[in-house]
Amino acid sequence: MTFLKTAALLGVLLMASAVSAQEQKATINVTVVRETSGKPVKNAEVVLHLVKNGREKQEGLELKTHEDGKAGTGGIPYGTLRVQVIARGFRTYGQDFEINQPSMEITIKLQKPKSQFSIYK
Repeated sequence: MTFLKTAALLGVLLMASAVSAQEQKATINVTVVRETSGKPVKNAEVVLHLVKNGREKQEGLELKTHEDGKAGTGGIPYGTLRVQVIARGFRTYGQDFEINQPSMEITIKLQKPKSQFSIYK
């Protein structure tokens, strides 16, 4: 091959790999447990939002945990993912995770709410 053909082929391959890197998807498995005992929290709402430039995208995904405290989904694009967990009787949890692997396991430990401060006690 001539140098020009080789350079053109290399350029096409680099562009194809860049496009496939942008389109990479991951499978996310979330396990929600109690911080104190490590027991699973069933029916917790797990909300997933993609984050671009520090802002949540409008569309999101809502999941519910099963009896074993687990919820999962596939097709999540690589990048920053904001995970929020809401469960009755627990403090709301929120944290950003960097999705950069084909499969990710996330364990979330929920805390009981703290008592409120009051001057009337």
